Amino acid sequence: MSTDIARRNGLIQLLATVLHRGTWFGSSVIAVGVALRMLGWSGTSSTMIGTRIITAGILLFIVLPVLRVLLMLIVFVRERDFRFGAIAMLVLAIILLGSVLGVALPMQDTRADQNSN
Repeated sequence: MSTDIARRNGLIQLLATVLHRGTWFGSSVIAVGVALRMLGWSGTSSTMIGTRIITAGILLFIVLPVLRVLLMLIVFVRERDFRFGAIAMLVLAIILLGSVLGVALPMQDTRADQNSN
């Protein structure tokens, strides 16, 4: 019984570490991008590079929760806790479906608007 508690505490600590370090890393990437934009002159490539770095930092913040669910899936399967593994797999499938639909549907709406003009 105490090994289950220790294992769960290890999982909680691992997830907290991943989220903590990921948040600091994403914040650092955004800070570098903001600094490049502030130091760059208008119309130069450093402004564009800064914008892309800021976008990468924001993408890191979007990916962090997905990484957490993926990490939980791996841990649950390794521990042979297939019920929670199936739940984590379902959550990942919902995130993937939402992402695919979020990318595909606006493109279809844009095409329909262009055809009506």
